Amino acid sequence: MGKGRLEAFSDGVIAIIITIMVLELKAPQGGGFDALRAVVPTFLSYVLSFIYVGIYWNNHHHMLHAAQSVSGAVLWANLHLLFWLSLIPFVTAWMDENHFAAAPIALYGFVLLMAAIAYYNLARCLAATNGRDSALAKAFGRDLKGLISIVIYAIGIALSFASPWAALGLYVLVACLWFVPDRRIEGRPSGRGTRA
Repeated sequence: MGKGRLEAFSDGVIAIIITIMVLELKAPQGGGFDALRAVVPTFLSYVLSFIYVGIYWNNHHHMLHAAQSVSGAVLWANLHLLFWLSLIPFVTAWMDENHFAAAPIALYGFVLLMAAIAYYNLARCLAATNGRDSALAKAFGRDLKGLISIVIYAIGIALSFASPWAALGLYVLVACLWFVPDRRIEGRPSGRGTRA
């Protein structure tokens, strides 16, 4: 099965997700720069979520570029990932509108956790579809980076009720870990990359 439609559909959904998030940014009341102070939390929420969606789009692109083929299981695994990514605008808005309260930060972390699990599952499905000896399967290896991210999200969710800002700091930490595209798969068609 070709992967072109999967890539095009995923790109379209991710573009819509970003569009929905930017529509949540409302112009402040007042014409002075001091009016911007009121929208700082909204803007910071948007920036973090935009970075997350961008990270997923970037790594998703590299992963599919390195894959030779997709299967029905890959299509469903991809939809699973897109489902969780599509909830990012909702949890971002809730977190912002409630001034980074514990419950919205916990739910934000839960959506990030489920997106990470879905991405991990998609990677495993792609590796299985392309064969255990494929360059993609070898590049993923044990995927310690993915597993560590999942653990950090789980800690952040638990921590959000005691210290919402510390939980948010953990979510930022995971974003920093993934900001640079996953080098294990970025150069895979030419055989570069390392195992995690």
